Amino acid sequence: MSATRAPDRPQRSRFRKLLGELWFQVVVAAVLGVAVGLAFPSLGAELKPLNDWFIALVKMIVVPVVFCVITVGIASMDNLRKAGRIGVKSIGYFLVLSLASMLIGLAVGNIFRPGDGMNVDPATLDASSVPSDASEQHSTFTGFISGLIPESLFGAITGHEILSALVVSIIFGVALNMAGPSGAPLTRGISALSGVVFRIVGWVMRLAPIGTFGALATVVATYGAGSLQQLGYLILLFTATCIAYVLIVLGTIMRACKLSLFGLMRFLKAELLVALSTCSSEAVLPQLVRKLEMMGIGRPVVGIVIPSGFSFNLDGSAVYLTMASLFLAQALGVDLSWQEQLVMVGVMMLTSKGTAGIAGGAFIVLASTITAVGHMPLAALALIVGIDRILNEGRVFINVLGNAVAAIVIGKWEKDFDSAKANVVLHARGAELERIEADYDAAEQRSADGHPQV
Repeated sequence: MSATRAPDRPQRSRFRKLLGELWFQVVVAAVLGVAVGLAFPSLGAELKPLNDWFIALVKMIVVPVVFCVITVGIASMDNLRKAGRIGVKSIGYFLVLSLASMLIGLAVGNIFRPGDGMNVDPATLDASSVPSDASEQHSTFTGFISGLIPESLFGAITGHEILSALVVSIIFGVALNMAGPSGAPLTRGISALSGVVFRIVGWVMRLAPIGTFGALATVVATYGAGSLQQLGYLILLFTATCIAYVLIVLGTIMRACKLSLFGLMRFLKAELLVALSTCSSEAVLPQLVRKLEMMGIGRPVVGIVIPSGFSFNLDGSAVYLTMASLFLAQALGVDLSWQEQLVMVGVMMLTSKGTAGIAGGAFIVLASTITAVGHMPLAALALIVGIDRILNEGRVFINVLGNAVAAIVIGKWEKDFDSAKANVVLHARGAELERIEADYDAAEQRSADGHPQV
């Protein structure tokens, strides 16, 4: 009898190990959330606080992560010009990719014309279904600049605005670097704090399945299948565009870097699943920083590219903005010339910055653009407000994956990237990947204790 049971033990062991994987827990939670939302809509609608609480916990820790990573990275640099060089290269890359993404969305919208035939009368639109804050100018250029300037030095570190925290972290890191030996004790202290902060990140991320369950149960209970049927063509077209963008644009960039796109997606599967379910790129920023450093990308590169990328490199949102704008115009029978479309893209290039971590931030940007350009009434947003949460899945996925690819590109450009280590990590699985993570954590602990990394 024992002989027949023996072969089952490895299978049970593998199953227990799978149950302990965060990505698997997120998938199970997502399935359960959808099931609850469909079977018990009233209960599903009441589960929204689960996702809100998880996002609140993540926001609690994001700014400390940004501060520790950027400050220590810049303070430890031998040459401050490297920080400026990384920043300039990052912004240049972000602008090129954002413009390309918007033009792709524009081309798809003009070729397939998803809004044709709807013939919506603007007078019949119910503007009350548009969130009240959507019409506010959250994403104007002056609002963006104002968001860069914190009310106080330490207020930026204890607040939740990534842009102002980014500015303060850079200033603080530069000051520590220039202080020399007198600033070394403080640098070591912040490095030790970083170890504590990432330990808290690990605890918070274990709650991701709970947030996932609450988020999807609420979405399915609130919108059901009605929104899918009504605007299914736009959803399918946008989803297909997102898939093509990942495979063609990001795939080409990864091939140029001689790395596997699917290997990167497998390595980041837990982070991508959490971003998909919570629709917030900010929810995975701390873990993304850790994973990319583990891949062999230099800390200064990761520390500058990733936090700034979530404000400047929202490629998924860029595709959505132009496609959604054309859909609304076509649905209302508004014929936009190429000149008007290009002006719209220019406005979006400005208004799309600074919405890092806002679930549905692209919807606010779309409202700001419609208000600024004036080619259609703001009430037109009522046509897509019901499916915005569904469309957010694709754009958040591309935002997170696109920023990971950006860190790789800038790391190789700066020659601060270990390609051999990255290939090992991206092809590692199971016990080998666990060993790599353990080695990384041990090196971080030695660094926090003031010992050199080996």
